[in-house]
Amino acid sequence: MNAYTGDGDEPVDDGGPPRGGLTTGEVARRLGVAPTTVRTWDRRYGLGPDAHVDGRHRRWTAADLARLERMCALTATGLPPAEAARLARSEERPTAAGARNTDAARRAPTGRRSRAGSGLQLGDVRQECRGIARAALRLDAAALDELLLAAIAEHGLVAAWTEVIVPTLQAVGRKWETSGEKYVEVEHFLSWHVSGALRRAAPPAVEDRPGSTTVLACVPGENHTLPLEVLSAALTERGVPVRMFGGALPVESLVAAVRRTGPAAVGLWSQSRTTASRPLAQHVAAMEWGVRGARRRPVVLTLGPGWAGQAVAGLARPSGLAEAVAALEPSVYP
Repeated sequence: MNAYTGDGDEPVDDGGPPRGGLTTGEVARRLGVAPTTVRTWDRRYGLGPDAHVDGRHRRWTAADLARLERMCALTATGLPPAEAARLARSEERPTAAGARNTDAARRAPTGRRSRAGSGLQLGDVRQECRGIARAALRLDAAALDELLLAAIAEHGLVAAWTEVIVPTLQAVGRKWETSGEKYVEVEHFLSWHVSGALRRAAPPAVEDRPGSTTVLACVPGENHTLPLEVLSAALTERGVPVRMFGGALPVESLVAAVRRTGPAAVGLWSQSRTTASRPLAQHVAAMEWGVRGARRRPVVLTLGPGWAGQAVAGLARPSGLAEAVAALEPSVYP
């Protein structure tokens, strides 16, 4: 497991509504749409719940949810909403070019494994993953932002990243790899909105404290910045001053940044073994600053799967986001 991915093996419920049914908001989160979309489908296409509870609150049963999931699956194939709604209600087959995709949607499993309306296998994951995946597949920016921010608010940055965002990103990546490079736009779309959600959810930058800053950068040639973005947000949330330099920082620029900030710690991210550089990590770890007789060196962390098999003696290599945060906090607050 690399430094910022989770297994996605945490036990979850079977995906069905609890006894008494789901509220409209809960249905919307599972589907990856806004609550207003669910209400619109009810009002405009007759896809509302079959019954009310106590004549007051709408509650959605397993059959109601299955009908809406079919609606999502059909619209993801490109069918117009009105046609998709007719098919979702009647279980008829489409007569147009969408027939093949609709048949695939009909065969999609309804238990613990979700296809998110487009053959996107998620496995055993939190319900939020399914909603986020569906919103990403539909390229629904508003719903995706809402769902990502809600997951971060509910679970916190670390748990939301490890248990919700990473499994969804991994599923999209697997789909891209196994479908002849289709869905690249979905991967880029989801990554962009995850980055935006992390920035919006993070508190304001912490003011510098001499000798307490953490420098985060991708090694030269490495442009996968999302893992560092979530680490930066998590450290800021904990009151740690962070200087984030993003992707593919040139060697001379990294050295200049370390000399100028005199950081307590430096995190170097590498996604691929082709970018991990043991000499670079050793050079940064050997850098000194401060007055003679009291010079300091930074704690250097090698982060990411690129460092697998490239272990640097004396340098930490955390196995996950929580471990990285735990390793960096003592370096700032010894």
